Amino acid sequence: MQYHHVDYHKLHNFCLEVFKGYGFSADQSEQITKVLLAADLSGIESHGIQRLIRYHKEITGGLVKTDAKPETVFETPLSAVIEGNDAMGQLLGVQAMEMAIEKAKKSGFGMITVRNSNHYGIAGYYAKMAAREGLIGMCMTNTEAIMVPTFGRQAMLGTNPIAFAMPAEPTIYSFDAATTVVPRGKLEVYAKRGSGLPIGWALDENGQDSGDADRVLGNIIAKSGGGILPLGGSGEATSGYKGYGFAMLCEIATAILSGGTTSNYIYKTPGRANIAHCFIALDHGMFGDKKEIEAHFSKYLQEIRESAKAEGQDRIFIHGEKEAEAHDRVMVEGVYLNEKTYAEMEMIGEYTGASSLLPEYLD
Repeated sequence: MQYHHVDYHKLHNFCLEVFKGYGFSADQSEQITKVLLAADLSGIESHGIQRLIRYHKEITGGLVKTDAKPETVFETPLSAVIEGNDAMGQLLGVQAMEMAIEKAKKSGFGMITVRNSNHYGIAGYYAKMAAREGLIGMCMTNTEAIMVPTFGRQAMLGTNPIAFAMPAEPTIYSFDAATTVVPRGKLEVYAKRGSGLPIGWALDENGQDSGDADRVLGNIIAKSGGGILPLGGSGEATSGYKGYGFAMLCEIATAILSGGTTSNYIYKTPGRANIAHCFIALDHGMFGDKKEIEAHFSKYLQEIRESAKAEGQDRIFIHGEKEAEAHDRVMVEGVYLNEKTYAEMEMIGEYTGASSLLPEYLD
């Protein structure tokens, strides 16, 4: 399957028109587009424009309500719970993190949980929202059950990513990772490529290793067993129970604290996704001079960069550096698109009336 580059700005304008075509306002469409394409700008194909087809299906299928009106159902000076009422996940994510940031600036800490939402893109986007405001940011979401717990063969937890961001020099420290070996989007990318999965990523319906992306994805959709392994892999020898445990921490912070839906019930209520999120902003100025804390952190990161390299390696990356460098590259070279993803965009453009803005290949 071939790939081609398209201009980022033209892709942005196309997405903006697509979401307006679904019925979102111009401001809402801009927010959704920024979060969606932040993944492509970071070199994360699995969560970028290739996910547009997912949003198309969820919006046209009624899971996402374009006229949803979220409401705050519980609040303290440091916390809040937002009832999403099936709004677009990106809109709820921006709203919730802005609320967490406001509370952190006022009281030092803010933690917002959201229930009854939809897929919200990459968790790291929201954590970096806080870091850009001079705060420490964290973000988590549960997802449809896709992770098979250690010694199991039935998916019971989601990919449940955890993201953390903190101001540093020369680049914001930004860690964003699923608690599964890989996210579902990675399987979707491999399926589009027609590539076999590496053994150790996923299990079939019998709880056995599987390299068949279509089979694993089909089982996930049909709820017929199997799924993706926890970070660390199967069993205890390579510490798969740790990924399982991290996913549970995410489940607690999202579904349990919000009074929302745990991963094993997501997408099981007709017409609703019922995803839950958590957003945290922390003012590290509560622990001393912020600039001194950030300088101390930046010094440590530089010492890691300069530490001894493994044979054959010439660089140690700090979390967030590859994404920052990808951003600069994509802005010059364009977004790298799979031809199947482009075909999906053509169909969506026709549906939403955005065909005239479909970007042409640069190569």
